[in-house]
Amino acid sequence: MDKEKYIWKERNEILHKKVNRQMAEIKDLNKKSETIFDLARRFPNKTYRELEQYKDADRLEEAQQIPLTESQKSQEELEPIKKGVCVTGKLRKDREESNWFPDGITFQEKYEKEHKLRQEAEGELTILKGIETNRVKEAQDALANALEVNESHRKLNGKLQERLTEVEEDNKKMAHQIEDRINRMRKAGL
Repeated sequence: MDKEKYIWKERNEILHKKVNRQMAEIKDLNKKSETIFDLARRFPNKTYRELEQYKDADRLEEAQQIPLTESQKSQEELEPIKKGVCVTGKLRKDREESNWFPDGITFQEKYEKEHKLRQEAEGELTILKGIETNRVKEAQDALANALEVNESHRKLNGKLQERLTEVEEDNKKMAHQIEDRINRMRKAGL
């Protein structure tokens, strides 16, 4: 039984380390912006698609708050910029579609890598939750057994205490009877 607990403990530690390592990798991929995972922690009731829409809306809002530069203003005089179109957002999209990232991966590859890591982390988290659930159940079963044993010991102890009291009373009665007989024998002259 101890060996089995040791094995589960080792597996649990390995899984925790792996999840933490993957979480660090995901954070490294998205140092500047909030990841879907971060959003999922902030909004646990939202679906993945809703979180993506929230992240896209957040990006658009951020892009709209950036003021136009002097060159963009002069460009607007030559070729008007359509309302609702963010020049920096379009540049970002073009950059993401190309191999702009320093490590040479595309936005899609980066997204797929993050998605895969997140799925692995979620799977391992599910495993950890299952292990913890099993441990809690085992602890509850052990506690129930211990309480049952304690109750039977308490009852047995109560019965033994009653029996001890009876034996002590019988012992006192026998001591009085022996003392009475000794006294009678002394009076009789023996």
